[in-house]
Amino acid sequence: MKANKKHKDSVFTTLFNNPDTLRELYSAIEGVPIPPDIEIDINTLSNALIRGQLNDLSFTIDNRLVYICEHQSTISDNLPLRILEYIGQIYVKIINYEKRFQKKLVKIPRPEFIVLFNGNEKFPDRKELRLSDAFMDIQGLKSSEADKLPLELIVTVYNINQGHNPEILNKSLTLNSYSILISKIWEYRNNKLSLEESLRNAIMFCIDNNILKDFLMKHGSKLYGMLYGEYRLEDEIAVVKQETWEDACKHRDIKIAKNLLAKGLPLEFIQETTELDLVTIQGLIKSETIESTPL
Repeated sequence: MKANKKHKDSVFTTLFNNPDTLRELYSAIEGVPIPPDIEIDINTLSNALIRGQLNDLSFTIDNRLVYICEHQSTISDNLPLRILEYIGQIYVKIINYEKRFQKKLVKIPRPEFIVLFNGNEKFPDRKELRLSDAFMDIQGLKSSEADKLPLELIVTVYNINQGHNPEILNKSLTLNSYSILISKIWEYRNNKLSLEESLRNAIMFCIDNNILKDFLMKHGSKLYGMLYGEYRLEDEIAVVKQETWEDACKHRDIKIAKNLLAKGLPLEFIQETTELDLVTIQGLIKSETIESTPL
């Protein structure tokens, strides 16, 4: 896995990256109220990404270390392996270096791994992914105690599309509203509208129906740029399955930039949407001009 140190926030992290919305979200998933006096400490890593889009949130709450990830593409059975590397870095970040070498046992927050799926394919309401499913010769690894393994990591995947897990969505207005926004995007795309039309129509539907209205109005074109980047990345991944995530992100950004240049949008907007540097974008302008110039 190649870490990508240059990241772009996703709509999901922009919406939930604060203690109040995280408390609401986690309370809905757990099915229990979490009092406002219980502190939430957000400790997401911004320099250990597998993809160019930051759609992960990590935080500690009530002696728990919780990792929540939004996932739109096909759920990979390798998620536990990818999260294993990530969570190790989180513990390194939050546990004092000297304490790791002291004789007395150092207490650490209990980990919990949650993935929220809102992709455009059939998926059960809830599914568990286990790191042990990837182990070779699993029988030989079992200890003398019944069915115990020396290492395990369990990821719980929840389908948050409309019509799934209503007991969770009904307890979190923010999550349910976000689910409606994403479902409208998929609905318009499935009706053969272009990506631009799908995003614009979904955003306007939500604003007109007072769904995330203040959030969508506040962030405006920045959110449109985020969504455009996210969904173009999914398209690229579907086409370029054999490439690395990093290569797919690079292809995605260049295609987005060319498309936005063709529409005559300002260079600043293109840079914000793709995070390509201005030199690269200007190079694309020159290459497009040369290709279109008749011999």
